[in-house]
Parts: sequence; C-alpha cells; structure tokens
Amino acid sequence: MRTPIIHAVIALALGVSAVVAYGMWYAVVKAKSAVVADLQSQIDAKRESAMRISAARAALSEIAGDEAVVQDYFVPETGVVAFIDSLEARGRSGNATVSVLSVSKDAAVKGRSAFTFSISITGTFDAVMRTVGAIEYAPYAVSLTSLSLGQGEADVWHASVKLSVGSSPTNATASTTNQKSVPKTTP
Repeated sequence: MRTPIIHAVIALALGVSAVVAYGMWYAVVKAKSAVVADLQSQIDAKRESAMRISAARAALSEIAGDEAVVQDYFVPETGVVAFIDSLEARGRSGNATVSVLSVSKDAAVKGRSAFTFSISITGTFDAVMRTVGAIEYAPYAVSLTSLSLGQGEADVWHASVKLSVGSSPTNATASTTNQKSVPKTTP
C-alpha cells in the first residue's frame, strides 16, 4: 500500500511543481511581452514622427517654391534699375515713350515697403493707354495711385502716372530656390 500512496504523493508533487513552474514561466513571458509591447509602441511613435517630419519637409519645400514665386512680384531694393528698364521696355513694345521722372522709397506700411514711381508716357492715345495697362497689369505688386491724361499737339498724348510697387529687402529670398534679380520685361 505504500507504493500507491508514494506514487500519488510523487504525482501530486510533480503536478504542483509543474503548476508552479508554469506560473513562473507565464510571469516571465508576460513581463517579456510587456517589454516587447512597449518597444513596439516606441517604434510606432518614432515611425509616426518620421512620417510627420517627412510630410513637413515636403510641405516646406513646396512652400519655398511658392515663396520664390511670391517674391518675384516684389521689386528688390537692388533691382530698381532693372525695373525702370522693364517700364521703358513696356513703353517701347507699346510704341510709346516712358520716362521715369522720380523714384522714392516709401516707409513700411503693414510690414511691407514700397517704391513710388512718377513716370511720363507719350505717344498716340492707343499706345499710351496700352502702355498704362501693360504697366498696371505687370506681374508685380503694382498699384496706380494717380493718372492724368492730356493731349498735346496733333495726335500726341501724354500721361503722368504715379505708381506704387511693393519692394522686398535684398535678403528676402527663398531658402531653397534662387530668386531672379532681373524683373520680367514681357507685357
């Protein structure tokens, strides 16, 4: 009778030790799973952060291109002479004569500075008006502040125009693109 009791005690001891070993192994695996889950969440966070950084870089490069396009609408402080040349070229293309009488730099209004030009345009009525239109609708931040039109001798007309053109400081260029220093001359 001893053998069955001994066998039962040994089986019970083995069963208890198996349950205890299983419990300890389960605790170890659970701890490792928690560490792995934490590492996975860190990886996911870093991946998401990298994707946001990549999207931000793409947006910034797109904005830099847009910034360069917008900067082309302003006359840089060092590009006044080239802008005057473009005004005269617009007059020649419209068969009129454009003379720049004065140029002055306005104080900054709402954070933007501007140049004020006083110009005279002479030619036929059609040529004068086409030149005024070409200047007014030039690809710049231009606004006509005054316009007076008069007829001289025969078919010679003259217009006195004051216009304001937005300007930008010399160092206001897009960081990833080059800004053209010569303004557009096509009407």
